[in-house]
Amino acid sequence: MANPKKSALGRGLSALLEDLDSDITPNRSVESGESYSLGSIANINIAQIEANPFQPRTRFETTALDELAESIRQHGIIQPVTVRKMGDGTFQLISGERRFRASQLAGLSDIPAYIRLANDQTMLEMALVENIQRQDLNPIEVAISYKRLIDECDLTHEGLSEKVSKSRSNITNFLRLLKLPAEIQMALQKGTITMGHARALIGVEDPQKQLEIFERIIDEVLSVRDVENLTRKAKRPAPTANEQEERKVYYQIARQNIAQNLNAKVDMKFLPKGNGKISIEFTNEHDLNRLILLLQGQNQNYSY
Repeated sequence: MANPKKSALGRGLSALLEDLDSDITPNRSVESGESYSLGSIANINIAQIEANPFQPRTRFETTALDELAESIRQHGIIQPVTVRKMGDGTFQLISGERRFRASQLAGLSDIPAYIRLANDQTMLEMALVENIQRQDLNPIEVAISYKRLIDECDLTHEGLSEKVSKSRSNITNFLRLLKLPAEIQMALQKGTITMGHARALIGVEDPQKQLEIFERIIDEVLSVRDVENLTRKAKRPAPTANEQEERKVYYQIARQNIAQNLNAKVDMKFLPKGNGKISIEFTNEHDLNRLILLLQGQNQNYSY
């Protein structure tokens, strides 16, 4: 016999909301004596509604909530929240927590709600899927939602890909963010660094090296391309003492050869990011023009 908990998986939020197979309590009136029919929309006393314990979002932007509360004061709630009917006459949010919180701020006594019953696994899945579809989630919130769907709703990467309409590579990239050190995850949540920075850091296996590069991102305001260059170097094995000495000698000889060919003093300097510069000195304008012609590969026969 098929597991009833898994029968609703993989069909999207709207299908889950319409599926009464996941209901776990009988249709009964609340303590106030009012009868609420499952699958209907009714105005429910806001005091009888509790927050969704499976809500994956932990941060709600205060300014946005205040703006939504003001809109609700003026226009009311346009889209009902969705709740499940509990056995003790209370209701629990399935979706619409921002509207619920803003309605509390607006001082409403009751709000419109679509009523249904749902088991705990269905509650969790609906909350997570709805959340992932939001545009204002930070990457870590998305990654945590993906992981919870996989771990707690028994979904494979392929099943999750179908459910949230994202590619498997997209899901894998988000899940890998959870392997980054906590400091980097927090910065990504706050928007201090971008998803591009984080994805580049994932390429470095050593957490300590990740933190070193992360500190440079903050201190030097590095671009994503800068970080990608740093991570490529970090993945290369560090040169041995002999290799470092050989490299030093090589560049010394190269500088001397350039100076000899130009008959000028040449300086070679390396900068922290791995780039650098070569400086060529000239004594006067005549000498400068001589060097220009040499560097251009032209004959030195000229008159000024």
